[in-house]
Amino acid sequence: MTSSTRTRIRLLDPSLANRIAAGEVVERPAAVVKELMENSLDAEARNIHIDLAQGGIRLIRVRDDGVGILREDLALALQRHATSKVTSFEDLVQVRTLGFRGEALPSIASVSRLRLVSRAPDADNGWQVTTDGSGIISPPEPAAHPQGTTVEARDLFFNTPARRKFLRAGKTEFRHAEEAARRIALGHPHVGIRLTHNDRAVLDLRADTSTQDHMDRIIHVCGPAFMEQSLPIAIDATDLRLWGQVGLPTFSRSQADLQYFFVNGRVVRDKLVTHAIRQAYRDVLYHGRHPAYVLFLEIAPETVDVNVHPTKHEVRFREGRLVHDFIFRGLSRAIAHAGPGDAGETPAREAMEMDPKLPLSGRFGGRQKGGWGERETVWGNIIGGSIDNNPDNAGAMNNDSGAFRVCEPPVDYGISRSDTVQSPRENFSERHDPSNPEAGNTVWGNAPPLGYAIGQLHGIYILAQNTRGLVLVDAHAAHERILYEQMKANLSRQGIRSYPLLLPIDLTVAESEAALVEERTQGFMELGIEMRRIGPSQLSVRQIPTALRDIDVAALARDIISDFKATDASSRVEEESNRLLATMACHGAVRANRRLAMEEMNALLRDIERTERSAQCGHGRPTWIQLDMRDLDKLFLRGR
Repeated sequence: MTSSTRTRIRLLDPSLANRIAAGEVVERPAAVVKELMENSLDAEARNIHIDLAQGGIRLIRVRDDGVGILREDLALALQRHATSKVTSFEDLVQVRTLGFRGEALPSIASVSRLRLVSRAPDADNGWQVTTDGSGIISPPEPAAHPQGTTVEARDLFFNTPARRKFLRAGKTEFRHAEEAARRIALGHPHVGIRLTHNDRAVLDLRADTSTQDHMDRIIHVCGPAFMEQSLPIAIDATDLRLWGQVGLPTFSRSQADLQYFFVNGRVVRDKLVTHAIRQAYRDVLYHGRHPAYVLFLEIAPETVDVNVHPTKHEVRFREGRLVHDFIFRGLSRAIAHAGPGDAGETPAREAMEMDPKLPLSGRFGGRQKGGWGERETVWGNIIGGSIDNNPDNAGAMNNDSGAFRVCEPPVDYGISRSDTVQSPRENFSERHDPSNPEAGNTVWGNAPPLGYAIGQLHGIYILAQNTRGLVLVDAHAAHERILYEQMKANLSRQGIRSYPLLLPIDLTVAESEAALVEERTQGFMELGIEMRRIGPSQLSVRQIPTALRDIDVAALARDIISDFKATDASSRVEEESNRLLATMACHGAVRANRRLAMEEMNALLRDIERTERSAQCGHGRPTWIQLDMRDLDKLFLRGR
């Protein structure tokens, strides 16, 4: 390249620079709605009105009743990096406002015909400025306007035809804009929000200042069905608080379209948070299904960095692993004890003492030395081992045999007589006299949560009576879950047993991945995997968990490395072990069309009550359902 043709470095024209910056902030009309609503919230607005035309392509108007903008600051508000929200680096480190960059308004103004009208509290009248995307701002002019601010953006991307071509149809763009408004509305129930599209009211949410739990706003935005099929969550730890609603596993969805997570009032889409929630649901959600949730995380502002992406959807936690495990453990505990009748109840706040040095290996203990037993021995110990009778432990059973024995004549379920509630049929004449209704009421009034078995239907379902009405149990699915949790508990107590490979497996990875393995050798050892760096990009796998001896070792190693890169931990070994346990539990569970004795059915009911996650099978389907007396009365039109 000669000097005559060499391209020189030049400063960009301010108008062109603004349009380039707008590409980061203003992707579509929904982004404009989001930015303007956040500005209104930062201005302490109590009511926000959004008017859209043609999905926001032709018109976006956002009006609020906030503190307004002074006449002298109107033109300055449309300049890049002009803001009232941060004045120092310390403000940026612990930012508490939704906006702080000073980029939204100038970015919107550079790609639309914008009109900014505002009136401060003590001003006699409002003032307005306009711009047409050229960077030239008109002098302030008087305008009739109540206290607050109105931003009106017309003809979005009129001066950038290439960007305008990427916009979808008006209906599609409106759906995105409406979703943006709903997200913000969820996080701020004290603010009234009204949305109209083409002069038609679409959303009208009144401000709710009477409560702080967001429940009414969640019902209006997510619908009553979500509230009826979700669990309330309230978990506290040092400098951390998580609360909101999480859907029951049976309320899973085919798309991730009902997932809202807020950090200090800011809606975010964070990979670490999403991973923690998915992990909490992994044992009760079928592959390809998505949980539904509305969750609010409160954390010290200085421990979370929101200055990561121009759209501020992504955040970075200073103690990411601690936050991940706090969310995972809290939700896991809530889901583990959830049943069909638990949705909609008031949560009990649960204080959790979190150790900042959380183990990398999840529920598994450290690797035990000298445990090189054969796989058959390992699985035999898992199935045959006894379960701690502590109800706080998963699968709290005292079953000496993993199999549910269903042969006839009736054989003991494997639980001692003292641990099994006596069958209603035993001494039935003594406990229930038809001529004495009060005696029967006493029996059922003192019944355990799932009541007592009264029969079996087609060799598949157990019918039980409790104080609320009728309980229907899928015997195979329930027993499968019990066995699965029993095996997991045994494996967790034993720790991960590993064995050395006769011939180490070598694999080639990126240098950065090899360096990661070298740095986190102990973390891999805690997962039962010994992996050494033998070259700049070469690794050698020398030891793997005994339970996974038949798996593709190279693929497992690569997956675990990817997990460590993403979340600084991995649960692959646990997931693969659980997958094998689930298969074994399925084969060991009672089969359909097998007649069960009354004692066996009652023993199974008691084990369901003592087992975590027993309300759902591994595919997310319910293992039992409750029919209240009012539900049964409706079937027979009683009381009408």
